[in-house]
Amino acid sequence: MTTLDFLKAKKENKKISMITCYDSTFAGIVNESDIDSILIGDSCAMTMHGEKSTVPAQMDWMVEHTRSVRNGAPDKFILADMPFLTTRKGLEYATDCAGRLLVAGANAVKIEGVFGQEDILKHLVLSGIPVMAHLGLTPQFYNAFGGHKMQGKTEEAAAKIIEEAKIAESIGCFGLLLECIPAELAKKITESVSIPTIGIGAGVDCDGQVLVLQDMLGMSGFKMRFVRQYLNGRELIKGAFNAYAADVADSAFPAGDEIK
Repeated sequence: MTTLDFLKAKKENKKISMITCYDSTFAGIVNESDIDSILIGDSCAMTMHGEKSTVPAQMDWMVEHTRSVRNGAPDKFILADMPFLTTRKGLEYATDCAGRLLVAGANAVKIEGVFGQEDILKHLVLSGIPVMAHLGLTPQFYNAFGGHKMQGKTEEAAAKIIEEAKIAESIGCFGLLLECIPAELAKKITESVSIPTIGIGAGVDCDGQVLVLQDMLGMSGFKMRFVRQYLNGRELIKGAFNAYAADVADSAFPAGDEIK
């Protein structure tokens, strides 16, 4: 899949599936699945490093997670997050960070917000670095928002998100990620731009959907309204761990052909 395939999918009304991933083992499984694309989110700060928000994510983390995922999923389109403040330290620094992610194996980068960094988004696009703009609930603004709260609920707030979406389109972003905004607003944005929208907590009318791998597999304990759990992974894995511990305690492992 390429950025052109994202645009083609929107034109042909084919939904795009995306899932987060951060390591080569899970990436290998995703690579064998029907999922279209992978997001290496700065959510790794929470899912992989135990932090309370995405703010602590480091650039070096993102590079290493990107490299690991590319090694495991050589056939998938990979989108990588630009972590907190990497686009707020000047054009040269942002370009260097985005370049590192592409060198590590990403096909494109995702950047939270548009206002105040239009020049950086445009520069990256013109430099051959595909950009997806992330609008609505932008987790790097966790402290400014006072937590993970739905955005765009008022007429004024919705108008600002629509304006950002149209600016991102005019700059040349190949897509939009819409997070935690009213379904009606997401539908309006999706219908008003020519680039595809990927939703998370933004209703069914987006051009595609993304979920955090650990959430949809029931491993994180994170149960937001918009998360559908496809597996009770936490209990299944814990059960396997307990069975192994019991076999070790009972000297039932190793046994038979496991012993040479």
